[in-house]
Amino acid sequence: MSEPYYRYHVFFCINQRTNGEECCADKGAAGLRQYAKNRIKALGLAGQGAVRINNAGCLDRCAQGPVIVVYPEGIWYTYVDQEDIDEIIEKHLIGGQVVARLQI
Repeated sequence: MSEPYYRYHVFFCINQRTNGEECCADKGAAGLRQYAKNRIKALGLAGQGAVRINNAGCLDRCAQGPVIVVYPEGIWYTYVDQEDIDEIIEKHLIGGQVVARLQI
């Protein structure tokens, strides 16, 4: 069996609901996804064998959002700000440890 293309594949829900229901887009998801993408690139962690940051449509956990899911483990996180994103990057994507306080 071959190695996975990415060590970690991180999906950020950036879904915008038009019916007034709660959604990740209303909580700054797109901006924080871009922050994560820029941070991963700055740290030299982007690309094959490393980390990929992707957009996702609705991940159906809006009430707990904004949300991301990290594969291959399938670990779900919520976050509020850049400090939370930095903690996920440092502890999970670099250190391999789940950030329990942000896990949903």
